[in-house]
Amino acid sequence: MSFPPGFFIGAATAGHQIEGNNVASDCWALENVPDTVFAERSGDGVDFYHRWPEDVEAAAGLGLQALRFSVEWSRVEPEPGRFALAELDHYRRIAATCRDLGMQSVVTFNHWTTPLWFAASGGWTHPEAINRFERYVDRVTRYLGSEIDWAVTLNEPNVATVAAVGGGGLGGSAVGSLADALAHATRRHPSPDGTFTPMMLWDGDQLGIYTAAHRRATEVIKSHVPVPVGWSLACVDYQAVPGHEGRAAQVRDQALTRWLEVSREDDFVGVQNYTRRLVGPDGVQKPKPGVAVDDLNWEVYPHSLANAARHAAAVSGRPVVITEHGVCTQDDTLRLEHTRNQLRNLATAIADGVDVRGYLHWTLLDEFEWFSAYDVTFGLVEVDRSTFERKPRPSATWLGDLAAGRASL
Repeated sequence: MSFPPGFFIGAATAGHQIEGNNVASDCWALENVPDTVFAERSGDGVDFYHRWPEDVEAAAGLGLQALRFSVEWSRVEPEPGRFALAELDHYRRIAATCRDLGMQSVVTFNHWTTPLWFAASGGWTHPEAINRFERYVDRVTRYLGSEIDWAVTLNEPNVATVAAVGGGGLGGSAVGSLADALAHATRRHPSPDGTFTPMMLWDGDQLGIYTAAHRRATEVIKSHVPVPVGWSLACVDYQAVPGHEGRAAQVRDQALTRWLEVSREDDFVGVQNYTRRLVGPDGVQKPKPGVAVDDLNWEVYPHSLANAARHAAAVSGRPVVITEHGVCTQDDTLRLEHTRNQLRNLATAIADGVDVRGYLHWTLLDEFEWFSAYDVTFGLVEVDRSTFERKPRPSATWLGDLAAGRASL
């Protein structure tokens, strides 16, 4: 059992979750109100911002063939229309180093955080939101240019819809009242243009606005560099409890299928899968007692990734890149075996004709998992947050060996 020629295996990361001190962002602002809804503040993260050379080199040394990282909009454009050249150069060096070390760079332009000024003025509900995003994407693409191998415009823009139907959300559940925290953030960061509205946490036509932003960003990127462009979606494997196929189809359409249809005009669709959800008469069900679950109480189901890839390819008609997949656990034996089982089933789907171009494991490093903060982990590499010492777990060694052809499924 193997993958076709050209198939790449790598790891994924996200700036705010590992860089540390992303102080000009909406998430940092929300973390640091007195009634924060996060289990802990992101703080120093795991200091990827300064230690990225050793982390990128370590990923390549393991044998990984690709690294996904995000450009932090709040660092690049800390004030409206003012771009920080030093920050642009920082991200260009990361992409260039990936290439120098033989890894493909998968660059995400927006991974769930926006600048504080953007959120304070109403975020994606502001009439100029799409134009602002286009301006940012244009500047980043001009600067990073040919160092980009794959471009992801938006990370999981459908996640709020997935959370609304009961399929999981921002790294667990908020601690305390989200409404109170947002109200406090609005008082602390007032704007004549609107109320404090961070990424993903807003009501309205998310499908319409994010689609327009994605389309505009795609046009801008392609006007500068001939690279494949897509967005990544939270692709829960929704399955019907027997007799409730109609209800499951409704949930799947709302949370996923409508978004996948947007990708019909893209070069690829990014599939991000962690679990399956059973749908009964009352909608999405929680895992029943006795079902194997991870530390976020998500079912550990070995066929969810292959099922998600099949559905994404069927709806979009486009090639698939697995832009995230992993398991939230402190048990690395479970991580390794679960990943192996999922990849075996993915290889079967590819053999059946599903066009999957690559697999990026979530995540390279122990990270800040949003509402759950540092209480849980997906990392291939363990990080001591008091010393920042990195220690690859056995799963990291195995995945690197698989990528480099030193191990098999």
